[in-house]
Amino acid sequence: MTAESEARPRITTDAVRELLSDPKIFADLPPGLDDDAEFALDSLGLVWFLHQLELRFGLEVEPADAFLAEFTSIRRITDYLVDVHEP
Repeated sequence: MTAESEARPRITTDAVRELLSDPKIFADLPPGLDDDAEFALDSLGLVWFLHQLELRFGLEVEPADAFLAEFTSIRRITDYLVDVHEP
């Protein structure tokens, strides 16, 4: 494990849920939403979410990436970010 990965907070479903609950991303995210429940982010919410990921986790995710169509649940988002972006 590198010093950089130790300093960066871990990406968890709770962390993703917290980011998604930002009014600029998903103003009406129900607090008890199941991690596998499907939802749709609008384009502005998605861009703000990606910006927040970069600020909080140091992750740069391009909005044009095809995988973004899979960002339809808290678990799918978390799994992608952990699989692809965590060391």
